[in-house]
Amino acid sequence: MNNELLPGQHAKLSAPPTPIWLLLGLVLGTAFQLQQATLAADSFYAAGLAAGLVGLVLGIFRWPQSIQLPRLLVMVLAGMALGFSLTGLRAAAFDAQALNPALEGRDIQVTGVVQAMPRQGEDAVRFRLKVESAWLEGQPVVLPPQLYLGWYAGFFMAPRPTAPADAESLTLLQLQRQPQPMRAGERWQMTVRLKAPHGSSNPHAFDYELWLWEQGLQATGSVRAGVRDTPPEKLSDQASHNPRYAVERARQSVREAIFERIDSSQRAGVLAALVLGDQNAIERADWDVFRATGISHLVSISGLHITLFAWLASRVLGWLWGRSALLTPRLCLWLPASSAAAWGGLLMATTYAVFSGLGLPAQRTILMLAVVVLLRQSGRQWAWPHIWLLAMAVVVAFDPWALLQAGFWLSFVAVGVLFASDPGTPLPPQATAVSAAALRSARWRWLPYLQAWLLHVAGGFWRMLRQQWVITLALTPLTLLLFNQVSVVGLLANILAIPAVTLLITPLALLGVAWSPLWDLAAWLIGVLMSVLEVLAAWPMATLSQAAVPVWCAAAGVVGGLLLVMRLPWHWRVLGVPLLLPVLLWQPLLPEIGQFEVLAADIGQGNSVLVRTANHALLYDAGPRFSRDSDAGDRVLVPLLRALGERLDLVLLSHRDADHVGGAASVLAMQPQAGLSSSMDADHELQQLRLGTRCATGQRWQWDGVDFEMLHPDPVAYDAPARSNTMSCVLRISSASRVSALLVGDIEVRQEQSLLRAGSIQSDLLLMPHHGSKTSSSASFLDAVQPQLALAQAGYRNRFNHPAPEVLGRYRERNITVLQSAHCGAATWRSVQPADWTCEREKERHYWHHRVPGAAPALRP
Repeated sequence: MNNELLPGQHAKLSAPPTPIWLLLGLVLGTAFQLQQATLAADSFYAAGLAAGLVGLVLGIFRWPQSIQLPRLLVMVLAGMALGFSLTGLRAAAFDAQALNPALEGRDIQVTGVVQAMPRQGEDAVRFRLKVESAWLEGQPVVLPPQLYLGWYAGFFMAPRPTAPADAESLTLLQLQRQPQPMRAGERWQMTVRLKAPHGSSNPHAFDYELWLWEQGLQATGSVRAGVRDTPPEKLSDQASHNPRYAVERARQSVREAIFERIDSSQRAGVLAALVLGDQNAIERADWDVFRATGISHLVSISGLHITLFAWLASRVLGWLWGRSALLTPRLCLWLPASSAAAWGGLLMATTYAVFSGLGLPAQRTILMLAVVVLLRQSGRQWAWPHIWLLAMAVVVAFDPWALLQAGFWLSFVAVGVLFASDPGTPLPPQATAVSAAALRSARWRWLPYLQAWLLHVAGGFWRMLRQQWVITLALTPLTLLLFNQVSVVGLLANILAIPAVTLLITPLALLGVAWSPLWDLAAWLIGVLMSVLEVLAAWPMATLSQAAVPVWCAAAGVVGGLLLVMRLPWHWRVLGVPLLLPVLLWQPLLPEIGQFEVLAADIGQGNSVLVRTANHALLYDAGPRFSRDSDAGDRVLVPLLRALGERLDLVLLSHRDADHVGGAASVLAMQPQAGLSSSMDADHELQQLRLGTRCATGQRWQWDGVDFEMLHPDPVAYDAPARSNTMSCVLRISSASRVSALLVGDIEVRQEQSLLRAGSIQSDLLLMPHHGSKTSSSASFLDAVQPQLALAQAGYRNRFNHPAPEVLGRYRERNITVLQSAHCGAATWRSVQPADWTCEREKERHYWHHRVPGAAPALRP
């Protein structure tokens, strides 16, 4: 019997199933659990699980029709209890595998297997190691199951064998053994130095600790390969015993083949990302172009690629399966062609996802496709909101922490928008109708078919254009909430890039695995596309940046965008316009006239302090450079400034040390209007990038009633060579109410004494000199400054042991509260309330965030 619908008929939708309410509660309960600052006891989650099961049983029973509403409420509450409890139990079980704090910073001998394709960078090889055994000083120790390690190349500083590891003893320069080739499945024995997952904590920033948690990593570290360390040794190869390692080995071979064949590292990186999901192969400059043009989702293994691959595979398999009836009808009798196409497409998409590394976005996409295929093959016809919610619940049950990922919400909102806004109109009759008179004319019989084909192509292009416009309009508020930036040229760029990447470049890149010359054609197309994208990204208004908005404001904007694109009467759609206004007109709170705000960013081992007045902003130092392609400017400061909606007036670099100027180039590139002042030499590369002025004693200016005064260095000091620390620019900021902050860079005792001779330097806030080194913060200097609060910007477990314990003791003796960035995260202080401060790590506390045992964000006297 033919089950296809006749013209004018519609599929009959089944009634909303009761489990939908259970799934809604499951998502809500999981979201509620993710807000916990600390995990509860296992017994609490067990009780919640029991309550959820009881509610589920009660909800399954048939209730009288008159009391269906309480039944649905019971199902929602049962789902919430189950989602909350199951997520809590999973989190507690994973948290129990955390690294023992006593093992941090110790040299541990580890034997393990390389889990996946190592990431090869210019300065290091990074890889995951599955631990088999671990020894410390001849005794076995327990480590987390997986470690995230880096084997660094080049030089490193090692302590003298008879001295503690502090700044004064780190003087022996040793050559690090270069990383050896590593492949997935190899068993290695090596000495590692570990630490708990610890990332920077800044307002509106990427949560590195959440990423490690979601990846199943409870410890990071480095391979010890100095001349005095036991060299790492490869023991055996396990690839032949585990299919997973064989797949990872094949992925690594393909990556090496791509970079060997393609001369341009830029194009090879994009190819590797499309074929293998290796997003780290893409250069940072290219990522900037992709973000500016709004096509970042196209150059990684995203849901779009896997869904398209599944669609193409299902069409080909369905066609082949149907044509098999010409030879024998057995296959079609055993399984209809439509079912074979659906299951085959899902299988092929899963294979593609596995070969691309099976990252979390790929896993979520496979789960969504599996839900849709199972639902369709079961013969059920659910309304699109029910299918959408079912897919979301399945993904959340598999990966609860996906609810905190930007990609999750962008994908689900985009799919929901397309469902809600689909007009459901067929192609025009002209696209399918063929003129009978034309068919009677043998000479012109091909014209109607050509006309139909052209109209079909035009209709497909119009649908793609409309869908892209709808997605752009609906997702703009959500994109601003998640990234504080939206691409103005994104619509045009996606119209050009989506067909090029999905229909040409990606298929060629995949087919190149079988015949490598196709990679040359794909690389050429990438070059052409990049040329167009670079032109679009260079437009003056290519991107629109907006200060971070509150959640309620962004939610209103998303609802407004949905109203504008939904299939509703226009008098309902126009209601979306006022809902968009809060997003577009939002302005962050700024200090009052005569007051200022200090934000000490969490950038690791280095300095970077943002000073804001009512209408001006100054950045004091720009943090360290982490590697050749990563620095504090690009990773922390640029997103921070964008989220705050700040335009810098001045970048003041205290001196030329890398932990103070490492991120300056990225900041200056993002803030071309900002001036530059420093104590660096005229031939420094930053001075060549931006013509700046020298800081010197006596310089003064006023912004919005706030006074700025430079106290060091003396102009004559530039005439004689000196150590960079001694040339640090010292800035004192004073509000109209005589509340002051003192930013001193890396000055040492001698420079502190010169400041004492210059006059009064009393300040309420002090940036701790030289990160708390023993060479600074003398007793007489602290007595003169008399701060209430001191900021110590130093990295977690830094090799210099900053701030030094004896220095902290001097602050404690004088009743000075110390905020350490490693424990506090970004610290915010305002002159209008000099006795108060805010620690970002406490403000945005979640149970996956690292806590140092016995450490507090503020060391109070």
